[in-house]
This record gives sequence, structure tokens and C-alpha cells, in this order.
Amino acid sequence: MHKPTRFKNMKLKIAVLPGDGIGPEICQQGVNVVKAIASRFGHEISFEYAICGADAIDKVGNPFPEETFQTCMRADAVLFAAIGDPRYDNDPTAKVRPEQGLLAMRKQLGLFANIRPIETFPALIHKSPLKDDIVRGADFICIRELTGGMYFGEKHEDNERAYDTNVYTRPEIERILKVGYDYALRRRRHLTVVDKANILASSRLWRKVAQQMAKDYPDVNTDFMYVDNASMRMIQEPRFFDVIVTENTFGDILTDEASCITGSMGLLPSASTGEHTPVFEPIHGSWPQAKGQNIANPLAQILSVAMLFEYFGLNDEGLLIRQAVNASLEANVRTPEIQVPGGAHYGTREVGEWIVDYINKAV
Repeated sequence: MHKPTRFKNMKLKIAVLPGDGIGPEICQQGVNVVKAIASRFGHEISFEYAICGADAIDKVGNPFPEETFQTCMRADAVLFAAIGDPRYDNDPTAKVRPEQGLLAMRKQLGLFANIRPIETFPALIHKSPLKDDIVRGADFICIRELTGGMYFGEKHEDNERAYDTNVYTRPEIERILKVGYDYALRRRRHLTVVDKANILASSRLWRKVAQQMAKDYPDVNTDFMYVDNASMRMIQEPRFFDVIVTENTFGDILTDEASCITGSMGLLPSASTGEHTPVFEPIHGSWPQAKGQNIANPLAQILSVAMLFEYFGLNDEGLLIRQAVNASLEANVRTPEIQVPGGAHYGTREVGEWIVDYINKAV
């Protein structure tokens, strides 16, 4: 994965895709943080907005229209929020769905690697359903292959029979494993490849390729784990993991499971990288029931902004954002779902404003 070097006074063009539900509300807070960081560090950043998801279906009949794709291709990075609408969730006959836009974006931009950091926040340990001594200090990265497997394989569905095919090729596996090894070399040098090689032919190819590649990375401890065991181990001993690499479907499930470690899915950012423009987004959904109520947690979106800056080698900018998020949690400036009993009420806007103010005033 290409990692640009550090630049001062960087010029960046960001495509902004607010999407559906709470997406526009949290996305606005992310944009505000980008502007605050740009002002603080002297960067020149421009924004170009585009439609996607149910919003785009309503407007043009396509959840990822060509103009949105071109907007993404013109940009240096994409700040994406969330898509999804219950009108489509509750209609199994719908031929066009918002989520198809997300899959199309990943495929057309060649976003084969999804990077999801999982780390605990001391101020939120009490929100995790797991015991303090299990989750405290957990810090690992899930790297999910994003453009192959069952989500993109051949499909068939009628009233009597349906199937999805789980297809992977050696080049697809090699390129995602390389991303995993690159991260492991920068961290604790431990890579866990998650598969189901005792049952699935596709997983046996994953394991074969990984065993061969491991010889090229002697400084990394490579181990292998069946997905059912990994899902158990993640809950029993999350500190065991450093970098996890897995295929599309397993990664989708495991990363959502991992959200309980942090105590809130609203705290988990992600990056999707590959052949073209990288995309930075929270892992949570569009939560349409909360649309317009100013209660959605913007922190995952804001932490996605930190990942965006870090991708371009702007680590000081990313660090300041992370410090601001941690400070907001410590000060109990939190949206309702993670607020402590008796804590003051803060909405989406108020949390975002507090973090922007912290950035502006930081010494």
C-alpha cells in the first residue's frame, strides 16, 4: 500500500459522501474537524460533495451514480459517512438497494483492503460488556479483504434455490496479505491469518499462500486460526491479537464483533485502500431512527479523519485529533449512548464543536 511521505502546507481535495440517516450529521462534524486541522497546520483543503445510497436512489435511481464515482476519482481521499434505509431493509423484492452503492464504490475504486483498528479507551472500559481485565489494553487491527469472496461471487436466487460463490485468486490473497505484513512490521510483528481451511477450498488457498509468504517475513510471527476459534479468542483474550488478516465475509462479521470490546460501535473508524482513491469511514450504519435528532455519536467519523491525515503521513495532525477525542471522553463530553449516569447532555453538534475547540486551543 502506498504511504505518501510527510508534507507541510499540503493541498488536498476531499470528496465528501454524507449518505443516509445520521450520515449527513456525523459527516458535518468530520468536515469541521478537517477544517480545524487545516487551519491549525496550514494545509489547503477543498471539498466536493456527492450523493450515494438511498439518497442517490431517490434522486437518480442509482446508489453510486457515475458522477459520484468521478468525484471520488478526482479527489485525493473520500470522507464517507453511512448508507442504508429501512424502506429497502424491509423489502426483500427490491432490485436496487443502498448497500449496492457501497459495494460498487469498493469495486470501482479497487478498494481491496479494509483497515479497522480496535483499541480500548480507558474512559469507556465500563461500557464494554466484557470484563475490565479482559479488554483493558486491547489494541489490534483487523485487515479485511474487501472486493472478493461471496459478496462479489456469482449468485443465483429463485423460490426454490439460492447460492453465493466464494471465489479468491492467488493475486487477491497475496496483495491483502502484503498489507497485513506491512502493518505487522510497524507494530508488534504478529500476524494472525483467519480462515476455515478445514472446510472451505477457498480458505485452503488462503492458508497455502500465507504459509508461502510467511517465509519472506521472518521477523513476523505468523499464525493461523479458524474463524470460529478466532471469534471465541477475540472475546476471551483480545490482547492476544496484533494484526488480523482475513477474507471478506469473515472480516465483516469479526470486525462487528470486535466493536463490543471498545464499548461502542460509534468509536470505530476504518480506512479502505487499494488501487485508486482511499475511503475513510466509520464502521457503523446509518441508524435512520436517529436521523435529525442530534444524538448520533460523531467520534468514529472524527477518528476516520485522523486516519485520513495519517494516511498522507500527517501524523501530528492525526495525533491531535486522537488527543481531542480522548480528552472529550475524559471530560464526559459524550452523546447519550456512551454518557456516564448523571452526565450532561451533549448532542452530535456539541461533541463536534467541543473537539474543534480543543484543536483550536491546543498548545
